[in-house]
Amino acid sequence: MDGSFGITTSEAGEAFQRAVDTFLDTALTDELRAAGRATTGLKSAPWACAAWREKLHAQGWYAQSWPVEHGGAGWSTEQRLYFENACAMRDAPLLQSSGIRTIGPLIIAEGTPEQKARYLPAILNGQHEWCQGFSEPQAGSDLSALSLRAERDGDDFILSGSKIWTSFAQYATHMFLLARCEAGSTGGDGLVFLLIEMDRPGITVNPIRFIDGDHETNEVFFDRVRTPAADRVGNIGAGWKTAKRLMAIARSNNTTTGMLRRAFRAAERGYRDSGYADPALQARLAELDLRIDMFEALEVHAGAGRIRIDEAPATSVLKVLATELHQAITEIGIELAPNSDFALAKYFATRAATIYSGTSEVHRNIIARAIGCP
Repeated sequence: MDGSFGITTSEAGEAFQRAVDTFLDTALTDELRAAGRATTGLKSAPWACAAWREKLHAQGWYAQSWPVEHGGAGWSTEQRLYFENACAMRDAPLLQSSGIRTIGPLIIAEGTPEQKARYLPAILNGQHEWCQGFSEPQAGSDLSALSLRAERDGDDFILSGSKIWTSFAQYATHMFLLARCEAGSTGGDGLVFLLIEMDRPGITVNPIRFIDGDHETNEVFFDRVRTPAADRVGNIGAGWKTAKRLMAIARSNNTTTGMLRRAFRAAERGYRDSGYADPALQARLAELDLRIDMFEALEVHAGAGRIRIDEAPATSVLKVLATELHQAITEIGIELAPNSDFALAKYFATRAATIYSGTSEVHRNIIARAIGCP
């Protein structure tokens, strides 16, 4: 399966495919491909991400799903999937930008004109790098239990508390977060969704090391951090509504078909390098390849609104299937290449996939309610 799903059945579709293939074959250097192949986590090496982002931005293809009027490529789901699969087949660096994938689309949908003018161009040109401040020590899957305080002081909020498991906060210039702005409130009431500059006095970022020693997640502490109340999305006290919209966006694209094909390609490469053949493992590989094709078809249907449940549970379906499939691919990767440090690192990197952005158990409950289960 080439991931095109019909875009090449027209002259325009064939022209799009040729343009993508020509660009990738020209723009991807040997060094960038090597960086892509070496990626074990959610993001390639910083230098490779910066170089690849610059090339994509110059081509106008960095924000593939954004509307053209906001600097995006305006691609359809089918076009985006073709591009992601073509990148995976060529080992392009893996970009996981919260600016492009999550907060940018939210600002486009719900931000003020001033926020769009301030933030969107800076996301596109790489000036702003964003991280997500949701989880707290006592608020993981139950995000509504968060306690980071946002006390109003004139035109500002003063933030006190902490966030945890914050991916790539060590590189971020900005964070979007939820905070409790109404004393005594509980659950989803009394929250505000804020856009924060990470260089504000009082913010401290401490690394959380993975079992393999790698560093993608962090603790972030807020010691009476002053930030403008105007830097919010949505109304004060109604941050939960904004966060739910953001989470639906994030869950729909945090593990894409392109990422699954990258992991599958790495597993196949490890199998070839191991130098032995096992018919049973080959059969399991073929099954996983088929499951990726099936997931890609589901992505196309979801992008076209053809899944007959609401947006939130539809994104839960995508999140559960994609993350569990990602784990299955890296599990067989270990079996195919048991002595490979790379395969082991890939395996460890996906262990949290069924936890972040909500556990699989939480998402299955959401799906169950959507289809009428008691």
